[in-house]
Amino acid sequence: MLFNSLSFLFLFLPLCLLCYYGSPHRYRNTILLLFSLVFFAWGGVSYTWLLFGSMALNYGGALMIHSAKTTQSRKAFLIGALGLNLCLLVWFKYAGFLAINLNDLISIAGLNTIPVPQIALPIGISFYTFHGISYIVDVYRHVTPVQKSPVRMALYISLFPQLIAGPIVRYSQIAGQLSLRKFSYSLFNKGLQRFLIGLGKKVIVANNLALAADTLWGVEFSDMSCSTAWLGIICYTLQIYTDFSAYSDMAIGLAALFGFEFPENFNLPYTARSMKDFWSRWHISLSSWFRDYVYIPLGGNREGIGKTYRNLLLVFILTGFWHGSSWNFLFWGLFHGVFLMLERGRFGRFLERIPSWLRHAYTLLIILLSWVPFRAPDLHAAFRYYGRLFDFTPFTAHKYNEYIQASLMNRELLLVLFLAVLGSAGFFAFAARKLELMKGIAANSWQLLALAGYLLIFWWSVALILAGSYSPFIYFRF
Repeated sequence: MLFNSLSFLFLFLPLCLLCYYGSPHRYRNTILLLFSLVFFAWGGVSYTWLLFGSMALNYGGALMIHSAKTTQSRKAFLIGALGLNLCLLVWFKYAGFLAINLNDLISIAGLNTIPVPQIALPIGISFYTFHGISYIVDVYRHVTPVQKSPVRMALYISLFPQLIAGPIVRYSQIAGQLSLRKFSYSLFNKGLQRFLIGLGKKVIVANNLALAADTLWGVEFSDMSCSTAWLGIICYTLQIYTDFSAYSDMAIGLAALFGFEFPENFNLPYTARSMKDFWSRWHISLSSWFRDYVYIPLGGNREGIGKTYRNLLLVFILTGFWHGSSWNFLFWGLFHGVFLMLERGRFGRFLERIPSWLRHAYTLLIILLSWVPFRAPDLHAAFRYYGRLFDFTPFTAHKYNEYIQASLMNRELLLVLFLAVLGSAGFFAFAARKLELMKGIAANSWQLLALAGYLLIFWWSVALILAGSYSPFIYFRF
């Protein structure tokens, strides 16, 4: 089920809120758990058993770690639970990729190849597996107490706002909220506003950017000019940010409707002044997860520059493969890892001495280039696209490219691009903070204006959904 679907907006969410707030406090976790399971199984129940298995594995694994009498047994239970979590993730997400590449090696040796398993990717598996891993590791480290209630543990894993595409919420961040939540009108109101902002960002902005990006990326390389290639990557760069941050906005907003406060997942990443700064702002829950559960345990930057570089590269190789089982995601991860390594040395010290606008320009250029392998279907296509980006020779098929660009650059897309750029630069957040400081008559006028704005976003979004504007969230495939 999609947050931007009519069935969710007018059936699932109202019914869930009605049952939740119409029930005594002691039943609310159970009700929210049942609705979360319905949400997950809405599109098909074939992999619901895998979600149940993840719940049972991490609930039981944490209890065994907690009750173990010796350090050796605690470590053994931790390794066992981690191994099972990773085996499930590797099998369902990477088995086909591993078999294909193993067959390439086998065929070189002249041996018989092995069957390639045809396994559909279970939706959300990357996210709820990471939820489970962070929980059992934190129990092992004594960061958080073990959860003995199976309902609360199951709700943590399956809570529907973050179940499919994050943010990756750690158990310690909502442990108290799982036990006790009180209704807050202020939190509910902020949650509703945040959800509507995310809905508009997805349906009005990201979906229109997706149409333009898909059209431009669909042009044959032999017909693609340099300007078409740059327009295509600019549209995709704005699309992926508005799409993914929209999901995070909606998830945070929905959680607030039920009394949960989720951590932020984005902080204006396209305003970053370095790639290190970018990764402190982009998909914060994932980057901090890899920092705390992979980078620091490997030694972080405490064991010399050589091992620091090794740790960075390993983390970003894993980050790339986390996004998908193909070589272009590995290249994307290495691309970011290399620039983070460079920024730790002389190049980073050079960046600190140049003007801020130039650091920003450098960072935006690297970000734009990094999205090429992320969007391309494979690594070969990515390198061909790079070739078009930097092919400044006169192009014979310019009339075709002019037609493509002219057909796309209508007033609607120009408006969407303008809104996406303003939002990415933080203009709307800045204006909202300033307006909230108003007092008296001006404050009342602002409140009425804000209410009208949220109603307009909802009406416009529903109208587009009814008109057939459909595009699944990009991060659903991870």
